[in-house]
Amino acid sequence: MGNAHKKPHGRGDGGPHAESNSSHHEHRRNRGSSDKYKVPQEKIANGSSKRGSTASVQGDQSGSGKATPVGGNAGETVNLDAPCGALPPPLARLKNEGNLLFKNGQFADALEKYSQAIQGYTDSGIDSPEDLCILYSNRAACYLKDGNSQDCIQDCTRALELQPFSLKPLLRRAMAYESLERYRKAYVDYKTVLQIDVSVQAAHDSVNRITRLLIEQDGPEWREKLPEIPLVPLSAQQHRREEPPSAEVLQARAEKAARDAERKAEVRFSALKQEGNDFVKKSQYQDALGKYTECLKLKSEECTIYTNRALCYLKLERFAEAKQDCDAALKLEPTNKKAFYRRAMANKGLKDYLACSSDLQEVLQQDPNVQEAEKELEEVTKLLRQSLASTSPNKPRKTVPITEVEDDENVTAVPNSKNSCKGEDISINLQPASAYEFGQSLNAARSSGNTVACAELLASTAPEMLPQFLSTQLDGHTISFIMQALHSHLLEKDPYLVYQHLNHLHTADRFSVVLMLLEKEERHHMTQLFEDLSAVQSTQFTKNDVQNLANKYI
Repeated sequence: MGNAHKKPHGRGDGGPHAESNSSHHEHRRNRGSSDKYKVPQEKIANGSSKRGSTASVQGDQSGSGKATPVGGNAGETVNLDAPCGALPPPLARLKNEGNLLFKNGQFADALEKYSQAIQGYTDSGIDSPEDLCILYSNRAACYLKDGNSQDCIQDCTRALELQPFSLKPLLRRAMAYESLERYRKAYVDYKTVLQIDVSVQAAHDSVNRITRLLIEQDGPEWREKLPEIPLVPLSAQQHRREEPPSAEVLQARAEKAARDAERKAEVRFSALKQEGNDFVKKSQYQDALGKYTECLKLKSEECTIYTNRALCYLKLERFAEAKQDCDAALKLEPTNKKAFYRRAMANKGLKDYLACSSDLQEVLQQDPNVQEAEKELEEVTKLLRQSLASTSPNKPRKTVPITEVEDDENVTAVPNSKNSCKGEDISINLQPASAYEFGQSLNAARSSGNTVACAELLASTAPEMLPQFLSTQLDGHTISFIMQALHSHLLEKDPYLVYQHLNHLHTADRFSVVLMLLEKEERHHMTQLFEDLSAVQSTQFTKNDVQNLANKYI
């Protein structure tokens, strides 16, 4: 019927708006695709039945308008007089008969019914473009099944003139073009179908297949030779059926978005950090500060940025803010050496010399080779001494006579060798009941330089009471004097008692401040004491215990 190629075989399982069209896999180039297009089994126009449906209307086959059995299924009937849109009853019956014949695989007979309905439509003078479009589309399906691709194209084109962007006429025309190897026009129609309904898998498959053929045929510039692909308006995209994404898809999208955002933030962070570092090198600290602040908005737990910004604050003499940044850095990295050093400089700027000294000592404990920290510690120690001297000027101590308590067996008279020229003996209370009494005894021994008396006082004092007794009079000279007494007279007799006293002495109030005020020679004596104590063989403490204790003093 107008074509020289093979006639495809229909499957005969439905009306023209419900067929699968497997024939186009059988044309001579084996390039058809209509069998992959699965049209939902629905009422085609008004009046055609669903696949496999059973009509309850019973009747004869005489053409009197009653129900007619569906071919191949005894007892299954269809109402041939069912309404079809705006078509008059005679034309509706012709259409229904055509649908039934098409479903039974009688394509030529179905084609005749559709042709009669089209002619009757023209003669009746009715105005229903949608119904006429369906008749042309159905007859085009018959032509396609019979292998008459040219007439199929003509009917599909008429249908599209009546109802532009109607899906089925477009798809059937695309199949017909493909069967005639008119691949460019087939490609355009398939792409238009996908604009209307992206879920048509047959159109996707055909586009991929035809793309390969066009590349072979026209080369890399094949797109330039295509006809223009029409843009389908939104109003015509009524066939689109996109299901909402599943929970898994939504989660995957969210994870991808999070990864993309993290990657972008990392790139932005690195760029800002580099810009800040460049400003620091140029001594443009205010600009660098702004860059580091932006970095922290992206990554608020980056220790390096806090120490870098602290440096900028120091250079701008904003010491309180520099200290805050160093505190934040040390929360993230408790042993960060730069944070300790820069906090020490901030404390120095705030005139908190004690806190500054403590941070510098921490730096030197981590790395004794940091010369800047060592120099700063010397300077801060001098500033601390000046500060203490200005707030608490040293006054000469009054000599307090110590009298013996009669009938007290716990009082021991210790000869004062230093003052023997005066012929006086110093009596020391070896069982002080208060800090005041302990202070009297210690001052008496210290004023005469009598380390023996000091040793006896310490031997009779519970080690845990020593910090309490020294709380009101602790100074560098007192610590040094106690160390000499422990080293010279108690270490050999009772090394464990020496260890206990040292273990409690460093807990006294103001101990850390006083320790910084010791002279170099006094520090040397202290070091010697710990070295000799660590050499003692004892079951009550270990060398490691002594070393840990020494770290609190040296």
